[in-house]
Amino acid sequence: MACRIGELVLECREPETLAKFWCAVLDYVVLDRDDDGSIEIGPREGFGGPQPTIILSPTDNSKPGKARLHIDVNPTDRDQDAELARLLELGARPADIGQTGDEQWHVLADPEDNYFCLLKARIDPV
Repeated sequence: MACRIGELVLECREPETLAKFWCAVLDYVVLDRDDDGSIEIGPREGFGGPQPTIILSPTDNSKPGKARLHIDVNPTDRDQDAELARLLELGARPADIGQTGDEQWHVLADPEDNYFCLLKARIDPV
């Protein structure tokens, strides 16, 4: 038997802002709000399905430097260029982390400057 990722935790300054952004990017919904300000987002069927949930945990402690974990996303119902346009419209911004320009992916930053990559390959929606 193996483990499976059930949820990811992302510390952030503005959980509401990131919940709105990532729900739109991933077609997720808000599943829960905690008294400490944390927000859990995920697929409509909730925790335990084929996709992990994301817990957006509030913090005042922003750590400078490169994050050790980032999210990669793939388009499901459009090509990479169309999905890039959609993500930019949602508030993502291009990020330069030293790419050569020959990559088949786009490095972007969410509204709190967390890096994520838009990959080229389309995958089937869950």
